[in-house]
Amino acid sequence: MTGDGSLRAQVQAAFTAGGLLARGLPGFAPRSAQQTMAEAVAEALEGHENLVVEAGTGTGKTYAYLLPALLAGRTTVISTGTRHLQDRLHARDLPRLQAALGLRRRTALLKGRGNYLCLYRLDLALSQGRGHDREQRHHLELLRAWQGRTDTGDIAEVEGVPEASPLWPWVTSTAENCLGAECPRLAECFVARARRAAMEAEIVVINHHLLAADLALKEEGFGSLLPEAETLIVDEAHQLPDTLARFFGRSLTSRQLAQLVRDTRQEHLQAGGSPAELDPLAGALERAMAEVRIALGHAGQRLPWSPALERSVGPALARLGDTLEALVDWLETAGPRSRGLAQCRQRALGLHACLQDVQGGEDGDQVRWLEVHARGFGIHFTHLEVATLYQECTASLKAHWIFTSATLAVGRSFDHFLRRLGLEDARTLQLPSPFDYARNALLYLPPDLPDPNAPGYNAAVIETAREVVAASDGRAFLLFTSHRAMGEAAEALRGTLEYPVLVQGEAPRARLLARFRALGNAVLLGTSSFWEGVDVPGEALSLVLIDRLPFAAPGDPVLAARIARLRAQGGNPFLEYQVPQAVIALKQGAGRLIRSTRDRGVLVLCDPRVHTRPYGRLFLESLPPMPVTRSLAEVAGFFADQGAPRDATAGH
Repeated sequence: MTGDGSLRAQVQAAFTAGGLLARGLPGFAPRSAQQTMAEAVAEALEGHENLVVEAGTGTGKTYAYLLPALLAGRTTVISTGTRHLQDRLHARDLPRLQAALGLRRRTALLKGRGNYLCLYRLDLALSQGRGHDREQRHHLELLRAWQGRTDTGDIAEVEGVPEASPLWPWVTSTAENCLGAECPRLAECFVARARRAAMEAEIVVINHHLLAADLALKEEGFGSLLPEAETLIVDEAHQLPDTLARFFGRSLTSRQLAQLVRDTRQEHLQAGGSPAELDPLAGALERAMAEVRIALGHAGQRLPWSPALERSVGPALARLGDTLEALVDWLETAGPRSRGLAQCRQRALGLHACLQDVQGGEDGDQVRWLEVHARGFGIHFTHLEVATLYQECTASLKAHWIFTSATLAVGRSFDHFLRRLGLEDARTLQLPSPFDYARNALLYLPPDLPDPNAPGYNAAVIETAREVVAASDGRAFLLFTSHRAMGEAAEALRGTLEYPVLVQGEAPRARLLARFRALGNAVLLGTSSFWEGVDVPGEALSLVLIDRLPFAAPGDPVLAARIARLRAQGGNPFLEYQVPQAVIALKQGAGRLIRSTRDRGVLVLCDPRVHTRPYGRLFLESLPPMPVTRSLAEVAGFFADQGAPRDATAGH
């Protein structure tokens, strides 16, 4: 490497034009921002410091944190935002880097237990075919054959069983229904095998779901993995605070109750019981759940707990509590017959206690709220802030933390992210995207749009969409901040555009994206799930339209409670919380446009508040520096002139 044996010097040498990466990775070219980030990570590892890095799209942040971690040779846990990124890191990025560096660090991939086939539960489902239709029985036979071929039991490997199949909960386990040491298939357990591999590895790749569950002491399979880690790297770190808020809280959902009924039935039959012994009680619980759902009204609601809600749904919840208590009593008698039934009793006790707490006194640091789905409901206790909890959970860990994402800063400040996790001593680094936005992108701010609260705003956005889609020849994402606005646009545009129109919800996201790429001129309408984690490089996506600044709905019960709390503390919730959250969301949506050095495209931001409100400049300053226009003719000219450079001085 170099005469300087420091980790930073080794990293620096690896990223040079004649370094190990250039020699070992076909097509590798040095990027200054990537090397800067890698050296900062190396310095943090050497100095045992916490580091927060915003690395713009195209920086190559994955290699920038993996390479120092590999060279450091320490026990490292890497947490990602999605299972897809987990798989890519473990199956592609780590092996490539190890080969280029000539290293053989032991690596492991660990997912939540719901991602692994449970052999015991598969046996139950195969032996008790009751309740499964013909298609599901076929899928069970596929899984029976696959269980003998797979080394990992990771259900992502399965072909022939849809990801959304209702069969999966029958053949995977949860922390609540796993039999643990008393499982008859423990010796072959895929979860246990993955745990052992993780405990023996030097680098373990997990996801935020798993990280949060274990920090919140909701056992998912780490054992002593976190306490042993010397370095924790969190990619897509902007998602972590909200993930922690969910896992530090508690929930009682109709899905949990339905799974309890399902598992109790299975275990009862497995223990030799008769359906007639349990069916009346199980049926009563299912009817009580349905009564609560009816009392909550139409689907799509998110409601704070209130005296009015207590009066309307309280009687139905009381009857649900009575039937759940009756199931607890029944399981107290039946429990000794099997470990599975005893475990069902513990679950029923926990759900009953949570239900009692719903109608108890308010916890000053939590908000109680309900959400209503088409066929179910959820009652939640969510913490209003997680900084103190996060600090308490990590205080005993010896690891230092590296946080990174393309969207962590608001303008040039990291204060919002640091405050949410209580990070007081972290070093920060902001690296812009290396993509040439000045030449290859254009920001269009349509003129004369009404205020977003005006009655004709959505119609004006739809007309703008027609104009810019005509200029781009389709090839567009139209991103909306609400399902209602998306639905109105879909109805207005479908049949009136000469390009294929794809709409979120009409097919699984992966299938919609595959069709979008294949068509090459489609227009895809989406809401929140298409604002991040979607990668469509190339000409198929050349236009991204955002209908309005992505402020969270003020009626959301968790947001409303956070606003009230900040206001009571003398703060300014709009500027301290709502604006920063919206800026980060906007950066995610805008980040869909330019995904490679060859991409060109136009970002359309319809919301006139970027000019009419004092906070609007912060949104513009947080976007990559690209030329700005208010002329539709210039947008058309941009698409007509596919290769000409643009004047960067027009930017913000």
